[in-house]
Amino acid sequence: MAGNSQRRNRRTSNKKGAQVGSGGNRRRSLEGKGPTPRAEERKGHPKQRLAQVRARKAAGRPAPRRGGPKGTSELVVGRNPVVEALREGVPANTLYVQQFIDSDERVREALRLIADRGGINLMEAPRAELDRMTNGLNHQGLVLQVPPYAYAHPEDLTSAALDAGEDALIVALDGVTDPRNLGAVVRSAAAFGGHGVVVPERRAAGMTAGAWKTSAGAAARIPVARATNLTRALETYQKSGLTVVGLTADGGTDLTDAAALEGPVVIVVGSEGKGLSRLVGETCDVLVRIPMPGGGESLNAGVAAGVALYEAARRRR
Repeated sequence: MAGNSQRRNRRTSNKKGAQVGSGGNRRRSLEGKGPTPRAEERKGHPKQRLAQVRARKAAGRPAPRRGGPKGTSELVVGRNPVVEALREGVPANTLYVQQFIDSDERVREALRLIADRGGINLMEAPRAELDRMTNGLNHQGLVLQVPPYAYAHPEDLTSAALDAGEDALIVALDGVTDPRNLGAVVRSAAAFGGHGVVVPERRAAGMTAGAWKTSAGAAARIPVARATNLTRALETYQKSGLTVVGLTADGGTDLTDAAALEGPVVIVVGSEGKGLSRLVGETCDVLVRIPMPGGGESLNAGVAAGVALYEAARRRR
């Protein structure tokens, strides 16, 4: 009952009892931890990454690709797609072949290609198992497993350019969702001396088997980095001394007049329909347009990036 002070264990005073001491832990936690380490010794600092790149270069070891979240394995399904992927050198783990398959020239070529390349497992599986793996797609007895792509970190691209003694030439894609466009950009970057391509982590194309095929082997030479936030990645590039040039139909400067392409630069390309997003457009140092005397309204991302990369390479020569 309310106010009954005779109940057992009932507190009758607001005073607290004795408190257990900290044993000196609070005092020790206030003590300093020594001098701040140098930037080259602090984990995750850009200068530490640059020092590691230089050390690997001096030792003759390639830099590992890291940064973006790991993807999942991809399946290439069907006789023609499998053969085309193997022809273009798309990385693969395993080729699954249906038991008692009716062999034709495409099946024989697929088997010959993996024998020539080496390092690809050959597994025989019943049709029911392949149906399960592909969720009932028409696999025609051939399924190729492609491993997840190992993305670079955006800052690795500038470190590699600096280590090579070159002005950075990087392409960033904003909202480009077609893997074939990504593959075409990677191919153009390799052709015109680019140091890599940056894509956002979300709502953007990744390095799928389709992108590998379109790159025509260039994806093995040009790193693709994945940024958690593209705007912040561009701001980091600006702090490193790069000029961010955005391609847009209503840009105030013609591409042929963009002197910024002669130095360290990031060329930002948006999707053909929506163009650059608002935040990315506001982050760009300069917005340029590609002059089109024929009166075309726009170019797809792969073509636009190729034109801009050619102009940058021409100016640098």
